[in-house]
Amino acid sequence: MQPQERFYPVTPDFRDAFGRDRDRIIHSSYFRRLEYKTQVFINHSGDYFRTRLTHSLEVSQIARTLAKNLGLDENLAEAIALAHDLGHTPFGHAGGDELDKIMRHYGFHHGFDHNFQSFRVVTKLEKRYKDFEGLNLSFATLEGVLKHSYPYEKSFINSNLQNFFRVEFHPSLEAILVDLSDEIAYISADIDDGIKYGLIGFEDLKENALVARALEFVEREEGIVRHDSIFRHRFTSRLITM
Repeated sequence: MQPQERFYPVTPDFRDAFGRDRDRIIHSSYFRRLEYKTQVFINHSGDYFRTRLTHSLEVSQIARTLAKNLGLDENLAEAIALAHDLGHTPFGHAGGDELDKIMRHYGFHHGFDHNFQSFRVVTKLEKRYKDFEGLNLSFATLEGVLKHSYPYEKSFINSNLQNFFRVEFHPSLEAILVDLSDEIAYISADIDDGIKYGLIGFEDLKENALVARALEFVEREEGIVRHDSIFRHRFTSRLITM
């Protein structure tokens, strides 16, 4: 299969294949539902906590910027980034862990896997077209949604899935880039949210060498005091670039 191929043919228009994928993801109902799926902190206790929606936009921005500078396909990286969390449960990772326990208790031996659930969303669960289920995304985008960075050898993967890409192989460079962008986004954002709402302090973070370097740089080079809100923004921005 070619990266830009799909399960069902489409009429060409002014967009490339991955640009069309991006547009289909953004206009899907599951993408809108990310607004009420939380990252770490429950958003009803503060209006400005990151959600899965804002997180996905941050990952997309980082991935697209890096893809451009590395000569990779920006639209493919953006499409994978926007779809990478569609299968997550509400209530952060704790919600996914609890659902995994419940499924295993009731005989679903593979439990809950958010990567596979994201893949199910874009291939089956999203209902927008009368002729097929899912969003009919290109194979490269589907592979990136399922795999992220590593081969995806799972006992429950059926032969039909094996037929359109080799799950034991690594995905595209764009997918690997999105996985790294995801880590950059959530590590810095979770720290930012925690500090802003007084749940963690800078002293709690100093044990980490990278954090200590970021703190030292902002204090020394920019001369901003730690209790200033500007310091928090400079600190998290510096943490991303280190």
